[in-house]
Amino acid sequence: MNEQSFKIFVVEDDEWYRKLLVHTLSLNPDHNVKAFADGESMLKELKEKPQLITLDFRLPDYTGAELFDKIKAINPAIEVIIISEQQDIETAINLLKKGAYDYLTKTDDIRDRLIHVLNKLGKNKKLEARIETLQKEVEKKYEFQNNIIGQSAGIKRVFRLIEKAINTNITVMITGETGTGKEVVAKSIHYNGKQKTKPFVPVNMSAIPKDLVESELFGHEKGSFTGATGKHIGKFEQADGGTLFLDEIGEMDVSLQAKLLRALQEKEISRVGGSSPIKIDCRVIVATHRNLLQEVKNGNFREDLYYRLFGLPIELPPLRERDKDVIILAKHFAEEFAKENQQDAKSFSQDALRKLMNYSFPGNIRELKSIVELAMVMADSHEIVPDDITFAQKDVTADVLTEEMSMRDYQMRIIHLYLKRYDDDIKLVADKLDIGQSTIYRLLKEEKESSQ
Repeated sequence: MNEQSFKIFVVEDDEWYRKLLVHTLSLNPDHNVKAFADGESMLKELKEKPQLITLDFRLPDYTGAELFDKIKAINPAIEVIIISEQQDIETAINLLKKGAYDYLTKTDDIRDRLIHVLNKLGKNKKLEARIETLQKEVEKKYEFQNNIIGQSAGIKRVFRLIEKAINTNITVMITGETGTGKEVVAKSIHYNGKQKTKPFVPVNMSAIPKDLVESELFGHEKGSFTGATGKHIGKFEQADGGTLFLDEIGEMDVSLQAKLLRALQEKEISRVGGSSPIKIDCRVIVATHRNLLQEVKNGNFREDLYYRLFGLPIELPPLRERDKDVIILAKHFAEEFAKENQQDAKSFSQDALRKLMNYSFPGNIRELKSIVELAMVMADSHEIVPDDITFAQKDVTADVLTEEMSMRDYQMRIIHLYLKRYDDDIKLVADKLDIGQSTIYRLLKEEKESSQ
């Protein structure tokens, strides 16, 4: 027997009609058809796991409805087509509501109709199989121990926090510089958790025009505003049962933060122009490159929303703080690029690795990937050398160390570099440089006074 065949049981007590159905279904060489004259004998063979059963509504031992219930109780995945001598609309509707795939009457054209139904069912089964395969591929892709590359202490801590997030439904706040992989972490939490078969809906708050954010998140009714030509289902509803990922949440306008807070507290939303509240059931993961607590102090982010979203904090370390992860990632990206482009593998010379290790990577992992891919293209041999590596962004730190200037000028250049990198968060900059906040304030004040 072909293991890939589509297994069908035919249950029909009329011998002539049973032979007709078996012959019709066997015309397709991919069908493996087995016939039964009563329900009891068929039930004993359900261990063979047929994909489809055609079921005569009137049998000597069961009614079609009784046998249908028994089949579904044993294996809900089996599709059932009811075949009846007469067209009983009420019975048909009841069975279809209970999950029967179709209801056919024994008319002259039943062979054509049965073939049509089988073709439709076959297409649906192929689609379901493809969806299941894609789901497994996605889950495998986001197995975080394989997908998030690195062995540094900072990444190992991220692994531990992801495991905690997977085992609960707590709101997660992911922080880190641009390019550190915040969305990858969010997807890893979703596709390894209990919501993995449900939607993962990402929303980049910084990419949505301010006047469209409310409609994008909560949806709108037809005619609720100029241009609303139809009903729109918002991201909260799209993420039902799954995960809503709000990326760059720090960019959200203060005027809309109250509505988001209310939605999270009440677990319901109202579409723009709608009057009826809609219950929502989705996990929320947020991400930002900003220091949200500082944004709260600056009046740009609501304090109550901040604490509502805080949940489990996961801070992604910048690449420059991940030590030899730079080498591990570079080799990984090189191998990945070679496979995708059907090229021979290329290694890095020690000098090339040293050049990568000495760079600060302001664009983090995203920048490293681009640099490695370009190096793979530029390398003329099986080894990548320093000249093959081009940094897209100017390394300001290197400039600081090569220009001749006074110690005070060096200090101010470094302080301004860090203030720019960390969104003028003086406390964070002081921690990074291991100096007092008062020292930074004093130096900035002196610089201002000397320039006047």
